[in-house]
Amino acid sequence: MGSGQVINWQGKHVTVAGLGVSGVPAAKVLHGLGAQVTVVNDGDDERARAQAADLQALGVTVRLGDGDTLPEGTELIVTAPGWKPDKPLFAAAEKAGVEVWGDVELAWRLRGPDAAPWLAVTGTNGKTTTVQMLASILKAAGLRTAAVGNIGVSLLDTVLGEERYDVLAVELSSYQLHWAPSLRAHSAAVLNLAPDHLDWHGSMEAYAADKGRIYEGNRIACVYNADATDKPSTEDLVREADVEEGCRAVGFTLGTPGPSQLGVVEGILVDRAFVENRQKNAQELAEVADVKPSAPHNIANALAAAALARAFGVPAKAVRDGLRAFTPDAHRIAHVADVDGVAYVDDSKATNTHAAEASLAAYGSIVWIAGGLAKGATFDELVAKSGKRLRGAVLIGADRELIREALARHAPEVPVVELDRTDTGAMRAAVEEARNLARAGDTVLLAPACASMDMFANYNKRGDAFADAVRELGSGES
Repeated sequence: MGSGQVINWQGKHVTVAGLGVSGVPAAKVLHGLGAQVTVVNDGDDERARAQAADLQALGVTVRLGDGDTLPEGTELIVTAPGWKPDKPLFAAAEKAGVEVWGDVELAWRLRGPDAAPWLAVTGTNGKTTTVQMLASILKAAGLRTAAVGNIGVSLLDTVLGEERYDVLAVELSSYQLHWAPSLRAHSAAVLNLAPDHLDWHGSMEAYAADKGRIYEGNRIACVYNADATDKPSTEDLVREADVEEGCRAVGFTLGTPGPSQLGVVEGILVDRAFVENRQKNAQELAEVADVKPSAPHNIANALAAAALARAFGVPAKAVRDGLRAFTPDAHRIAHVADVDGVAYVDDSKATNTHAAEASLAAYGSIVWIAGGLAKGATFDELVAKSGKRLRGAVLIGADRELIREALARHAPEVPVVELDRTDTGAMRAAVEEARNLARAGDTVLLAPACASMDMFANYNKRGDAFADAVRELGSGES
């Protein structure tokens, strides 16, 4: 699988859309290759001006405050993944017959002839954890690898850096996939599909289609979620993908696996896909206890990671060793403390309803702290499925009313406390209210089902505020 056709960048007029985390490196790389680069950016704030000054010093043209007009003579646009497909810039590009690439597409095209193959992961939730698990397994097998893409080192830096890799574990968002038409992974997984970012994609169908692009041209395995009930399912996306001859569909399930699946049997993760005679044989990979934390959705992440590693030929022992060596990032179902017999768990990373539902499914009796920016989501299905687990709910943030209404409709018996404040003490107040509702044996769970930007800089800061408040409870300060 060599790199794409060699492009002569010398003097090529390239427009880079957006100054963000991907735009600046893309502009520098393209300028270094000899392209004539113009960067366009909607914003014209202090930060944008500082970034612009940096690039202009190199000889890059920067146009602030107008991201809509196509610069004269543009031959290619390289866009930041977050720019919506319906922006006027892209309509103008289409009219002028100019191709649009994302940062991932650019990285893919700039790979060398002996570049490392990509094992790619997308999905509404669990991408980062799965990619990190996969990298841990690949390392345990003695392979030179890195977790890259939407996390960690940028793909451009990885592809153009000095370091040589055997294989890359790549996290890709639906945005990135939308703008990466020629990407062809060795094997890829779609973990799950739930309504998210619909404001960006325009419809669930368009969102699913962009996720499904990850399967295009796969060589060995298209890994899908065999338990998914959402429509379109990840299996539907595999069916629609145009893959290389001999590429297989491999499912993962929390139940007993059928042939060509990975699953769980009596507390053991087993593989019935990458074994001789899969009709009869199964290979033990690891124990459920090797997966931290061993909540159901995280075991699904581990199975997906194992499937991709096995597709790359990794031995069973490396799967076990890699899962054991892996520690999850902060704010992902992280146990903060036990206070008066109540467990306090921070899953601030549950920024949409699908993630919150997975989180709520991991505990029996819950006081739920939720709310924030809903991003167009609705909460009826989440509450209908999870309501019976709730001892109480404490609602915070801009769109808390939407969750309160869903609770009133589907779980009217659950006591609800609404906090109408967004100051720095709001999370402490929420934890206090949750403590009043909780009984020994309960779990107070921060799984907001919403984005954080109405009250916090990001989900990390929200999780930190929760953890700080819990620690104060524990030390008797509050």
